[in-house]
Amino acid sequence: MCGRLNVSDDPFITNLLANLGIENPRETMCYGRMLSAANVISIVIEKNKKRQLKNAHWWLLQEPTEQGFKPSKYTSFNTRYDKLNTPRSAGFIAYRESRCIIVAKGFGETEGKGSNARYHDFYADQGAIALGGLYRQWRHPSTQETLLSCSVITLPAHEKLMPFHTKASPLMLPQDGETINAWLDSSNQNVEMFTDLLKPHIPHNLTVQQINKPSLFIPTGPMLSIPKD
Repeated sequence: MCGRLNVSDDPFITNLLANLGIENPRETMCYGRMLSAANVISIVIEKNKKRQLKNAHWWLLQEPTEQGFKPSKYTSFNTRYDKLNTPRSAGFIAYRESRCIIVAKGFGETEGKGSNARYHDFYADQGAIALGGLYRQWRHPSTQETLLSCSVITLPAHEKLMPFHTKASPLMLPQDGETINAWLDSSNQNVEMFTDLLKPHIPHNLTVQQINKPSLFIPTGPMLSIPKD
């Protein structure tokens, strides 16, 4: 499960955001070497045919508290591909009406638990990654506060990632204009056209490296190359 994002202030991130139609991203972009689930991250959405960079809580389901919101007890920083077409699931409506893109330099994965846990960081080589995600908007019943939340769509584990992580892989979108335009178009509810996107695919070269722990990210293994499909 994708639970850590590398959103460093990287020129490839800036370039990808520019290609997505976002101007001056540094004014609002949430940067971080390793942002974890439930943190605030930046997402690209499209409303009224205009692309926007918004900050959202990385936990799709939110619960109102007395003064605001908190992440739901139901884990929802990821949305599984096989739940997207299940009515009444957390991502069913969002998959049809409010898809987003999360721009990152890379992501982190954990394999195993406790003392047996292994941590790996994945980076895009000479580029940035456009992760396919969902978002929702919430309004507090008392304060009328609004809040955006989001999740990353996860797919079955890609065979090239299996030596490092066997559970799942994030949806990495191809960065051609046709795919991006269809994905961000909130009026496009023809989700059947995204069927092939929900198959594990690596659209660009990646580098992977084992680290000691996410909080320190000290390398403990060599940098290995994962070629694109």
